[in-house]
Amino acid sequence: MSDSVTPPRWAEALLVMAVKRSDRDAVSGDLLEAYRDSVVPARGSIAADAWYVRQVAGFLWRITWMWAVVFSGASLARMLYDWLVPTTDFAARAAVSTGTGVSVFFIVAVWAGWRSRSFVAGPVVAAVTSQVAALMSVAGAAVLFAVWHDPATMRAVAVSGGLGEVFFLPFMMIIPAVIVGSVGGAAGSVARRLLRAG
Repeated sequence: MSDSVTPPRWAEALLVMAVKRSDRDAVSGDLLEAYRDSVVPARGSIAADAWYVRQVAGFLWRITWMWAVVFSGASLARMLYDWLVPTTDFAARAAVSTGTGVSVFFIVAVWAGWRSRSFVAGPVVAAVTSQVAALMSVAGAAVLFAVWHDPATMRAVAVSGGLGEVFFLPFMMIIPAVIVGSVGGAAGSVARRLLRAG
């Protein structure tokens, strides 16, 4: 197969951010070889591109799923607490949940920046983490609604932000994830470079 046949460049860029720098050439080379020599001839370029994107998504899943579980677990715990222990003063609860979310995004971004030695890996991996967590949170909220949907709980849901907050706010977390991820990615990549230089 011709060397001119290449997978989507954006997927290759994501792969670079998802793989440790020491493994990058081997993983990228193996995937590219399989793409060119086996997948494109057997499936055609569009299906081969989809195959390549799925492989990259697998690498991203492996580095984000644990952090997404932590983030969505904290979000669901806060949501359930708001429903079962209603209040009109959400300041303390908001401070705890905000601090938890910022910490998760910062840690995953520092880690991504450290692993890849790339500042850009921080916001990208934090953003992916936020969206995986959003899917988990929405699924978890649907399960919670199946269990708790009595009138008192529905009043507590309305007071704590309503259904819009339950089902749409998790996806909006991509904005703080990118912001915090930028800081964390910079910190991780700079720290790794300073350590190597020292």
